[in-house]
Amino acid sequence: MFSKRTAIIVGVILVIAVNIIVLSIAAKSPHRFYGLKTPALYIITPFQSMVSRIIVFMKGIWNNYFFLVSVSRENSDLSRALEKALEKNRHLAEIELSNARLRELLKLQETRDFKLLAAEVIGKGHSPWYRSIIIDKGTANGVEKGLPIIIPGGIVGQVVETTRRYSKILLITDQNSAVDAIVQRTRARGIIEGEPGGGFVFKYVLRKEDIKAGDTVVSSGMDGVYPKGLSIGWVSGVIKPISGIFQEVSVLPLVDFNTLEEVIIILNPPKREFVSRR
Repeated sequence: MFSKRTAIIVGVILVIAVNIIVLSIAAKSPHRFYGLKTPALYIITPFQSMVSRIIVFMKGIWNNYFFLVSVSRENSDLSRALEKALEKNRHLAEIELSNARLRELLKLQETRDFKLLAAEVIGKGHSPWYRSIIIDKGTANGVEKGLPIIIPGGIVGQVVETTRRYSKILLITDQNSAVDAIVQRTRARGIIEGEPGGGFVFKYVLRKEDIKAGDTVVSSGMDGVYPKGLSIGWVSGVIKPISGIFQEVSVLPLVDFNTLEEVIIILNPPKREFVSRR
């Protein structure tokens, strides 16, 4: 009826119980077992030894269990602390990068006699035919339609729509954008227009002008929108056709428009003096 395992457990319990009873009686009436002291030792000692080993074994299991539970809890606490430390480091790294960008903005403001306003990019247009971004500054901050948007690395675009708190910026890589520009090395002049692939075409550059791959193209300031000397891109290719008065010039942007996070709004751009004199 009983399994071998059950019989062993019951036997151990009976042995422990008998041992406890005998020891209890002996402690209360030691004179009763005086004459049986030696036989009692022979009988009781093996049981006591076995019980002691069982108690030590169970105590070891019990202590190891609590030790493992404690270690597991400690590991969990350490893992959480490590994750918090890593998250803090990531946050500090982002702050450091943001501070570095802001330092560049401050340097730009020190070197330019303009009233500048920093803004954060909070959205980007996904249309391949209309390239734009949304910033977190609007009319409440003095932003108006037509103001130029830049970063320390060059021109970003122009404000085309505003609300009280937000503004839409048309990027200069858009096909509807145009910037009056010059080649920094030779002062050759033309119009930078956006292309579908994200680059520029430098239009209306006379065929006689000296332009080479690698030349830097900057704003001329002649359009009355962008200040003079702001970086636009570098010449990536030049084709001089056999006929015609213009050459075909391709330009790649210096600004990485895919990683824009902060931009600068020029609140007091140059007056459109050149435009009005035409």
